[in-house]
Amino acid sequence: METNRKQLVVGILAHVDSGKTTLSEAMLYRAGAIRKLGRVDHKDAFLDTDALEKARGITIFSKQALLSAGNTDFTLLDTPGHVDFSTETERTLQVLDYAVLVISGTDGVQSHTETLWRLLRRYRIPTFVFVNKMDLPGPGKEALLEQLDRRLGDGFVDFGAEGAARDEALALCDERLMEAVLDRGTLTDADIIPAIARRHVFPCWFGAALRLEGVDEFLEGLDRFTRPAPALEAFGAKVFKISQDEQGARLTWLRVTGGELKVKAQLTGEADGEPWAEKANQLRLYSGAKYALAEGIGPGQVCAVTGLTKARPGEGLGAERDGDLPVLEPVLSYQVLLPEGADVHAALGKLHRLEEEEPQLHVVWNETLGEIHVQLMGEIQLEVLKSLLAQRYGLDVSFGPGGILYKETITEAIEGVGHYEPLRHYAEVHLKLEPLPRGSGMQFAADCREEVLDKNWQRLVLTHLEEKQHLGVLTGAPLTDVKITLIAGRAHLKHTEGGDFRQATYRAVRQGLMMADQIHKTQLLEPWYAFRLELPAENVGRAMNDIQQMGGSFDPPQTAPDGQTTTLTGTAPASTMRSYPMDVVGYTRGRGHLNLSLDGYRPCHNAEEVIAAVGYEPEHDLDNPADSVFCAHGAGFAVPWEQVRSHMHVDSGWGKTAHPAEEAAQNRPRRMAAYRATLEEDAELLKIFEQTYGPIKRDPLAAFRPTQKTERPDFNAEQWEIAPEYLLVDGYNIIFAWDELNELSKQSLEAARKKLMDILCNYQGFKKCVLILVFDAYRVPGSPGTIEQYHNIHVVYTKEAETADMFIEHVTHEIGKGRRVRVATSDGMEQIIILGHGALRVSARMFHQEVQEAEKEIRKYLQGEV
Repeated sequence: METNRKQLVVGILAHVDSGKTTLSEAMLYRAGAIRKLGRVDHKDAFLDTDALEKARGITIFSKQALLSAGNTDFTLLDTPGHVDFSTETERTLQVLDYAVLVISGTDGVQSHTETLWRLLRRYRIPTFVFVNKMDLPGPGKEALLEQLDRRLGDGFVDFGAEGAARDEALALCDERLMEAVLDRGTLTDADIIPAIARRHVFPCWFGAALRLEGVDEFLEGLDRFTRPAPALEAFGAKVFKISQDEQGARLTWLRVTGGELKVKAQLTGEADGEPWAEKANQLRLYSGAKYALAEGIGPGQVCAVTGLTKARPGEGLGAERDGDLPVLEPVLSYQVLLPEGADVHAALGKLHRLEEEEPQLHVVWNETLGEIHVQLMGEIQLEVLKSLLAQRYGLDVSFGPGGILYKETITEAIEGVGHYEPLRHYAEVHLKLEPLPRGSGMQFAADCREEVLDKNWQRLVLTHLEEKQHLGVLTGAPLTDVKITLIAGRAHLKHTEGGDFRQATYRAVRQGLMMADQIHKTQLLEPWYAFRLELPAENVGRAMNDIQQMGGSFDPPQTAPDGQTTTLTGTAPASTMRSYPMDVVGYTRGRGHLNLSLDGYRPCHNAEEVIAAVGYEPEHDLDNPADSVFCAHGAGFAVPWEQVRSHMHVDSGWGKTAHPAEEAAQNRPRRMAAYRATLEEDAELLKIFEQTYGPIKRDPLAAFRPTQKTERPDFNAEQWEIAPEYLLVDGYNIIFAWDELNELSKQSLEAARKKLMDILCNYQGFKKCVLILVFDAYRVPGSPGTIEQYHNIHVVYTKEAETADMFIEHVTHEIGKGRRVRVATSDGMEQIIILGHGALRVSARMFHQEVQEAEKEIRKYLQGEV
């Protein structure tokens, strides 16, 4: 093989019936890779090798073929076009250098075309376009280009146009191309190739693959306007498919991204948390159903490897990273009905083997009911699964009525707490659960200081969050579009084991979800379809009425120029529309055509009905407990989820935590009792304030009630939202009011500041409040407008021209509405202002007494008296 030849992997994608396999066949024929031109309708296409594909006339499994054009050796991957098998297509995308998107010249951009385009954009794959069936009646080249730009975005250029016209169109797609045209008047291949690789330009060719029209020009363009991907120096490869050959041997399909894979080389990876090491017994270069054995495979080549039993689709080998999880997921679920007397566990094993090969197939074993359920994309996939089980294993199965796969999410941030402390075990975990935009999936993070929880334990918590599919509490459906952040936790020096944090983590997630559900902040989601319905104009009224009845919506109808056909596009719940294609065939007498593609998950249109029908009781789900386990008198005891917060050992300080009923019942009386004396002392100041400024519209107890805050542009309240109680200290007022600090300040104001900071660090360590010490910056040269962390307290130096009492007023205005806030100061005017914001005053004298009491308790503790 010549070393200067390019090695490229190119995938062909299209909406079903666009002529994708026909184009593949034509490319192979014109490149000399096959001697006879096969046809899909004649059931002799080179790449449709499976009996099921020949019977249905569609591509079900991605296939590989080898061809050469010009200076390029191509590995061509033909992918399924039907929406039911789109996950197979998505897996293949992760190993492509370039993609070829086939568009039907008669139908234009269709619903599944848009789904494929979103996937190509997600994986950033440079794309060439071949508009097929141009020999048939259709809208024409200009209209199709306009439709591509309108439906998919800018950058589509006719590469069959004259040079000047093509260059003018290219210049509008990319700034660098525009500069080149302005400088030189023409564009070279060296200008165009990078623009295509950047996905700024999408070259288009028009032709008819069945008649071999435009195919030669298209092959020339693929050779001329592509470049190889940079290869890793070390060996790397990505697995994208698992299949089996005619003898039943397992084939692991991979693309080499760096170095060289040699036959009999040992490959390593990890499966289910366990490392594996296996030899690559054979390296097969397939082209259609036949293959050649290779001694070594280099970058840019695809092969099927025998001897690997552990590798999974999406796994990176060697220096290659793992691929992204598929965006597309199953939306339907069916119970597998086995023949009478069949061994259910043997059938489960066979289904699991098929699950390895089919990334869009999920097999679920319900141990309680002894039932097997399969989750998949659609009913055609169901028929293929039935045929595969019969052909491969002689197992004749049927399926129960299909059901929709729902998901759950939350609509407001909440804190979840999990505690696991049976005898000689210990772990406590605090998690913040917050909603994410639709389609985000699950995200996990840690925002916890190492002095609170060691980094090793934090990593373990994140591992436990990622290793499990978390279920919601409405129907037990998978949780999605939620970010879970570790914000606090605690371990025991002697008694904590790794499994303790698993239990605490799982329970914290469930406890947070139960808290969210208690305040009606959970939400059921269902899959929606995007549809494109083409039907006779006389049936459009019936169709619009049906769609409205199904809870869907649609754009204004588009009627063809001849007035015979009308097109409706829109969205509708999958639960109501999945059986509609048969209805369309019936009332249009076979003249209507409905295309469906998954449009993501949205709030369920009949949530109450679904939740009631499922009848899920989260508190009885023994596999997903929300309660915690605490220890007392040498024995563990269970604490119901709604009472966990009153028993927890750590206070994360995160604000929006407690259920309103829980706060009202448990916290308010305790808080009122603790501060009754302070309120009585403030009565006179309250009276003065009301005489001067009018009645206070809210009493200071309102600080204990959660309210919706708005942000101030000059103060970010969120940076302080780490504990429910705040103490703001006016530094210089305290220094000048306390005799020992006042005397020290006469010698050195800096020494007095340092002494106060050290005193307050000890006080905060005992009281566990959030302590914010504020100094007027004009007394501290060179440090205006800064916020520093001094050990365990925050030290604020105000901005220029901003006094400490002004800053404290700003802060209490922000956080005094929804937090317990105290201010230690001796400034009379500031006392009145902060009372108006709902904070509680502590005089310098009272605060001095509190600090002295805290120091006494600390000394007792250190001397072993407590």
